[in-house]
Amino acid sequence: MDCGKSTLALQMNYNHGRQGRRGLVLTKHDRSGGPKVTSRIGLGLEAIEVDDSLDLLGLVTSYERVDYLICDEACFYTVEQIEQLADLVDEHGVDVYAFGLASDFRATMFPAAQRLFELADEVCRLQVEVLCWCGRPGLLNARVVGGVMARTGEQVVIGDTGDEPVRYQVLCRRHHRSGQLGEGSGGAATA
Repeated sequence: MDCGKSTLALQMNYNHGRQGRRGLVLTKHDRSGGPKVTSRIGLGLEAIEVDDSLDLLGLVTSYERVDYLICDEACFYTVEQIEQLADLVDEHGVDVYAFGLASDFRATMFPAAQRLFELADEVCRLQVEVLCWCGRPGLLNARVVGGVMARTGEQVVIGDTGDEPVRYQVLCRRHHRSGQLGEGSGGAATA
């Protein structure tokens, strides 16, 4: 979180498009609430919303030509859809760039992210350094509800979308395990 995944996804789409390549931009559960890829720094682009029933292989092969896919929030796709992305690479020559979190607020891998790690030709941690409030590298995402770090609940809850009581905060492992959110963040206990 906060490392520029969506910003990089948008930049990659722009660069590929400038070279005459044809691509599709996909997303699921974007913070905007719509079929868009949006970044916290204000960039955005319309996208195809991926729901659990979307056949990615069928979608891509319905177009005359698709050279690449930008898949934002791929951690929320189904495992079957991750398999379809691998099929698109291996059987149809489509370049697939998938962006998303590896683990949820409990530090547990998302099923789709796990399968993506298993099948990916290359896995890259993004270059933008994300820091915990203490200055250490921020590696884990904490769900904060009403100022308190949550340890249980639904795996996917969209937050950081305005005045909602759910937000996410990047923490180092030490502070994720202890539940310390730092000064001025509203709490240090866990629920």
